Amino acid sequence: MLLPKTKEREYRFKLALRMGLPIFGLVLALISHTLINSYATLTASFYIESIIVLVFSIYFIFYLIYNGFDTKITESNTGAFTREYLYKYLKKRINLKKEYTLILISCDNIVDINTRYGIKNGDKVLKELSIWLSEYLESKNIKYYPFGHIKSGDFVVGLEGYKEQYTTIMELMCLKSDELMVDDIEVKISGAINDTTYTYSLDYLIENLFEIQEQNRNNKIQSSKYKEISPSELEKFVIQAVSNKSFEMKKQYIYENDKKIMKECFVKLQTPCGKLLHAKSYMKVLDKLRLMVDFDLMVLKSSIKECRSEDEEIFALNISPTSIRNHNFLRQLKDLLAKNKYLKNKIMFILNEREYYSRVDRYKEILDTLRLEGVLIAIDKIGASHTSFLYLRELNIDAIRFDTHYTKELNNRDANMLQGFITIAKGRNIRTWVKMIESAQVKEKLKVIGIEYMQGKYLGKLEEIRKG
Repeated sequence: MLLPKTKEREYRFKLALRMGLPIFGLVLALISHTLINSYATLTASFYIESIIVLVFSIYFIFYLIYNGFDTKITESNTGAFTREYLYKYLKKRINLKKEYTLILISCDNIVDINTRYGIKNGDKVLKELSIWLSEYLESKNIKYYPFGHIKSGDFVVGLEGYKEQYTTIMELMCLKSDELMVDDIEVKISGAINDTTYTYSLDYLIENLFEIQEQNRNNKIQSSKYKEISPSELEKFVIQAVSNKSFEMKKQYIYENDKKIMKECFVKLQTPCGKLLHAKSYMKVLDKLRLMVDFDLMVLKSSIKECRSEDEEIFALNISPTSIRNHNFLRQLKDLLAKNKYLKNKIMFILNEREYYSRVDRYKEILDTLRLEGVLIAIDKIGASHTSFLYLRELNIDAIRFDTHYTKELNNRDANMLQGFITIAKGRNIRTWVKMIESAQVKEKLKVIGIEYMQGKYLGKLEEIRKG
């Protein structure tokens, strides 16, 4: 047993003793007084009843102590509901009212505050944020609503009715939050709002809140753009599509000096009714259901079937870095490479990861092994996230693909940044690559800058490889 659990039991036992001793004393005094004054007239039932009273008093005291610890419904710091109680409460309200809205309010920089100013100041910020939020809502005549702390700097508010009633209030609150400071500590807030027109499942509602927030954090607050498929149906469709290998695959050619050098594969999952699911809608579901390895293996095997020994072009596949680091995926990949020797230097994995993998030495060792066996490696989203730049610095790779931001406008500042990255890449013998080229002007500018691989609708549209 862990030390905290052991200490907690010790603490509860001592507390029970301190609370129980006065009661035991009173019961014993009462019994003793009765024995002294009425000893001659006492029957056997008195002794039995005395023992029962003592046993039940002991049981009752310990039950109160232990059960009291388990039924805490608010946090001592923020005064908000605990996550467990909030979920329990909201599920009842949604089942009862049906028309219900959830609002997510997050302190985006709470991790930075904890690191820079200390955990105590971080706790103070969360406490002041909860007070500020309650005062703001009260000023809008919103009272007696469930308010809970989900995790880190994230709070959820539940309100009766649909989101149209509260969207304006939410937007004004996020604008007003720019003025929020706690002891000269800057507090950055973002939010999201949705309601039960999306789903009646609380778990899906809260997950959707975080998805909305992630998509719209730069815009402070945006309401949900609901999907046509409910989240429970989406999960079911994804499971069925992966299990039945129901998907559509298309390709788009990548050019080097106007010559086809690679073809990138794009995958859409297919539902039983024939509807196609785009990657944006199913990728998070694959992660949640732990199906990413199965999906990547499915796409890889299908691509290998399409890759003939006489083909000159390289097959470029978007593979999850978590799959690359998975033993089962690596084992099956190596078996496929061993059985298809012509695949050497014909398969490229495009890797994109938002969070930096701390065991980078192990990651580097895996990629180096794959490169020795003929798998080419590209890092995506260069110039958009610090993770991609760190991987460019620390991993041995074959190509880098820049974020699409650099091809939308391609002004002088962007061109200068691209030239800096190109200089780094050439020094390490890494090929440079951009996508979403949609005009001759952008193509010519990129060629002058020195980009080697080019891709986009202007150069070539998507072509069907496999229909699910």
